[in-house]
Amino acid sequence: MLQAHIGRLGRIEEEEQEGLLAREDEFSVGSDQDDLELIQLQHGEAKDVISFNTQRRGPHWAIHKLRPRQLRSLRHRLLRAYLVFVTLISCMLLTCAIFFPSYSDPPQRYHALRRRVDEEPYRQGRANPDNQKVFIAASLYDAKGKLVSGDWGRSVKGLVRILGPENVHLSIYQNDADDESRIALNDFRRSVSCNASIVVEELDVSQLNHVTNANGERKLKRMAFLAEVRNRALRPLTDSTSPASQTHFDRLLYVNDVVFDPIDAANLLFSTNVDEATGKTQYRAACATDFINPVKFYDTFATRDLDGYGMGVPFYPWFSNAGDGASRQDVLAQKDAVKVKSCWGGLVAYEARWFQPWPPAQRELNHTTSEGMLSPLRFRAENETYWEASECCLIHADLSALAPEELGVGETGIVMNPYVRVAYSRSSLEWLPFTRRFERLYTPAQALVNLIAKLPNFNPRRAEQPGQKVEDRLWVWHSSSQRPDAQKGDGGYEEVTRTPAPGSFCGRKGLSYIDEQSADGKRKWSNEQPPAELG
Repeated sequence: MLQAHIGRLGRIEEEEQEGLLAREDEFSVGSDQDDLELIQLQHGEAKDVISFNTQRRGPHWAIHKLRPRQLRSLRHRLLRAYLVFVTLISCMLLTCAIFFPSYSDPPQRYHALRRRVDEEPYRQGRANPDNQKVFIAASLYDAKGKLVSGDWGRSVKGLVRILGPENVHLSIYQNDADDESRIALNDFRRSVSCNASIVVEELDVSQLNHVTNANGERKLKRMAFLAEVRNRALRPLTDSTSPASQTHFDRLLYVNDVVFDPIDAANLLFSTNVDEATGKTQYRAACATDFINPVKFYDTFATRDLDGYGMGVPFYPWFSNAGDGASRQDVLAQKDAVKVKSCWGGLVAYEARWFQPWPPAQRELNHTTSEGMLSPLRFRAENETYWEASECCLIHADLSALAPEELGVGETGIVMNPYVRVAYSRSSLEWLPFTRRFERLYTPAQALVNLIAKLPNFNPRRAEQPGQKVEDRLWVWHSSSQRPDAQKGDGGYEEVTRTPAPGSFCGRKGLSYIDEQSADGKRKWSNEQPPAELG
């Protein structure tokens, strides 16, 4: 009898336990009333408190602890979502890389030039069948000779071979070379078979443009220094003792301290923006695109779009939608001649006629429209204390201002070629063919970040035209402008009438200067913002 009674009690407890479990399952998806009943069953002593709380409209205070089976189910759902996400991203990347790569299939003429070079690897001049004369210029800072004895030197020598040594004059200028660099330059000179002018000297910077800042300190403008050393690499063109001055060059190629493929450089010279009817290139200047790493564009200070706006975020498509957005649209259309107002890109091809002395019949075309412009064309810098512009931008502004009747409406003659890419290290250059295959995926993100970061940066002088009178408020010295003995407090802001030179779109506020007293002997540069205007 007692045993039967104990058995019935056990069955009742099991039924009650099963009932509680069933109510727990209902609790996870049930109504507030179900929640209340479950809590009352489990915590009878709290019935009054719970009833009181559930009469309030507001957060539900019951705490539910997930069972192990539910936790496993949640983990599985999250894992499935993650796998779906990864699969979608992978499919998108593969689709873009295979079917929609960026700047990976240039026009046929680019392939034809490369085939000529590859099929006759030992014949010099095979990239230059018309035997065009090319002047190659470079101004370097080459610590310990690592550039000329490394990838840069090998790229330049390879370019000379495929252009034909008899067609090339190479000019290298270096200031303040150390002993290792001098030795490397001498070895390099002996290994180059073309005419070459290699100059190493101690440049007297005291003769360059210095300005006095608001604290009365004399500063060497960095752009004035860079313009001077770039111009010194061009000196053989007007030096009567150099064979370059007696040669009519078709092209001028300016080379920065970049690593590049010589065949790409030849395509920049001879394949950019070719008229299919005549087979001739149509540009005054054509720039490569340079990268500081496999995805990031580098030369933003010198590059301006066709409306004169600065760059967007320096990832493909590099430009913003500001203004007409013409340069951005050219990139998205995969053009080999993206129309711009200025560029540099580490490697720039020019029509050489603008840099050589002109025949008398043409001299009237090379009119001087601004202080500092030279005939023939040369680099220059801004003279204003707190206004800076890249010398590599200003030269393109000056180039577009020459013989404007040769240009169409809205044309500058300046183009950027994204098929030709260079980098500042060998590893970055080797990655570029891979990373460019995914570039088109950056487009919406780049546009969004441009919007968030408010790019391009505002330039109050962007729309100024050369020769017009402009009223401006500038920081000036009150007594004698930029006098050497000026003291802090002698200057201030004044209303000034000025006449812009070409290239107002290149500039930005500030002073970029070189520290001439650098402790380790290297010329370090810094930026200084204009003083705040009181009141």
